[in-house]
Amino acid sequence: MALAYAPSLETTPVRIAPRYDHFIGGRWVASAGGETFATVNPATEAELAQVAVGTPDDVDRAVAAARRAYEQTWRPMRPADRAKYVYRIARAITERSRELAVLETLDGGKPIKESRDFDVVQAAAHFFYHAGWADKLRYALPGRDEPEPVGVVGSIVPWNFPLLMAAWKIAPAIACGNTVVLKPAETTPLTALLLAQICEEAELPPGVVNVVTGDGQTGAALVAHPGVDKIAFTGSTEVGKIIQKAIAGTRKRVTLELGGKAANIVFADAPLDQAVEGIVNGIYFNQGHVCCAGSRLLVQEPVHDEVVERLAARIETLRVGDPLDKNTDIGAINSAAQHAKIAELVASGIAEGAVLHQQSCALPERGWYHRASFFTNVSQSHRIAREEIFGPVLSIMTFRTADEAIEKANNTPYGLSAGVWTDKGAKSMYVAQRLAAGVVWCSAFNQFDPSSPFGGYRESGFGREGGVAGLHAYLS
Repeated sequence: MALAYAPSLETTPVRIAPRYDHFIGGRWVASAGGETFATVNPATEAELAQVAVGTPDDVDRAVAAARRAYEQTWRPMRPADRAKYVYRIARAITERSRELAVLETLDGGKPIKESRDFDVVQAAAHFFYHAGWADKLRYALPGRDEPEPVGVVGSIVPWNFPLLMAAWKIAPAIACGNTVVLKPAETTPLTALLLAQICEEAELPPGVVNVVTGDGQTGAALVAHPGVDKIAFTGSTEVGKIIQKAIAGTRKRVTLELGGKAANIVFADAPLDQAVEGIVNGIYFNQGHVCCAGSRLLVQEPVHDEVVERLAARIETLRVGDPLDKNTDIGAINSAAQHAKIAELVASGIAEGAVLHQQSCALPERGWYHRASFFTNVSQSHRIAREEIFGPVLSIMTFRTADEAIEKANNTPYGLSAGVWTDKGAKSMYVAQRLAAGVVWCSAFNQFDPSSPFGGYRESGFGREGGVAGLHAYLS
């Protein structure tokens, strides 16, 4: 049983307006169509605000504003002066960190301690890091005296890390001299709009950053717009394929960070206490709403039973509940649709013969929640071993040799991340070098830094974000 804790609720130092418009050309403007949609709190199912639905006309206005800013203001500006603006945004994020963390939790459902200690901290770090690069870009592309920006960037971000993904896209783009039109996810637009307010208060020149809210049709209009020079997309593999088809034959550049089904490999010689914590962090962080989640656990046969026993005991200590409670480990599933998808895939695992293990805890009566879960007796052919669940559900399989672990880990259409747990450094390197994954963590999982490139292979997309490699996509 989970330990009993007195509630420790975070107060909400944020005023949510009843309605939000687009941020275009430095001004807040209503949708051309006049329509709005509701964004809701997944922990309570209560409406938070009405948000403007972006139309092709809104996208056109935003791209035109970005083009004017690019040609007249941002591109001609001294790189050192651009750096000051990027740095100013980073400072403002840190100053309003509590407000951003609470809003991220209210709109997305993730635990406040994750929003506070990870999302906001990493978002600020990306702006700080890229502010330092703004006047040093010739070192990012050796052999070129002064690399040129690409132009207008259309950035589309998902609902699992809305603030952080916006920072991943905006910070390198504007540090390199580009301007941005950002389309946040339909279910989590509020922190992107608060980031727009921060850009406004930082006196960023009008049009350098624009935010157009809406659904998939809004994103499609941005992808198809002829005035956009580059698309930066994070989201599902299915939508990534649609984007590739849409821009085929055009001059648009693109980076895609898509889905994943990462393998987390535990050898018999691994320190099991640390490995179990890495497993928990790898799959239950952010309710499993992580593209690089370690959702396939490969355990060497001699320690399989012990790992399962330890993991079953560990998930009993995880607290599921109010995301604003600082004691909460697993918050709310982001939407009713995602909750239904998780439930459907869990049912398929049971139907195909896998054995479900879940923590024994009561769930809140309102909101969308799912207990920490894992499956044993999983086959490589099971849907739960092949399809991205995007929830707090782990599939456990076994292996005997390192080469078998590598073969099973690579038996997936994805290639975003992986983890390796062993006390032998040579074995870690042997396995890591043979895994078809963009990021491999050794004796760790879900470790991020803005100076380290992140991205995948195969159906997990292409291109890198972060580090020097991440600058290349925004320079020509």
